[in-house]
Amino acid sequence: MTIEERIIASKTSIFKAVFPNTTNHYDTLFGGTAMHMMDEVAFITATRFSRQIMVTVSSDKIDFKKSIPAGTIVELIGKVTKVGNTSLKVNVEIYIEQMYAEGRELAVHGDFTFVAIDENKKPVQVIK
Repeated sequence: MTIEERIIASKTSIFKAVFPNTTNHYDTLFGGTAMHMMDEVAFITATRFSRQIMVTVSSDKIDFKKSIPAGTIVELIGKVTKVGNTSLKVNVEIYIEQMYAEGRELAVHGDFTFVAIDENKKPVQVIK
């Protein structure tokens, strides 16, 4: 499989409902919760791409463009954007959908860097 084919095959999309137990006193999703969900989707994307042990080494930039209110549906989409020797970069976007209305908006996006490691926690090639 080519790198381009792996990128397409590893694209990951997860939907979640935003419930009150994940929101702050403004009734919007906690930023830390959003980051947690993004790192999880990025991890799944990186693992699906490499099929190896992957660890997060950085979250390069996360931009919160719009708050995410309780009672909405969010879609998180992860896509590999760069492949190095032992590392790769995954971009994650969070889109908001109202439960009872059409349309969606980009709320948050960020980049995460992962490194492939072996059983001794030493970096290894991302693609064998």
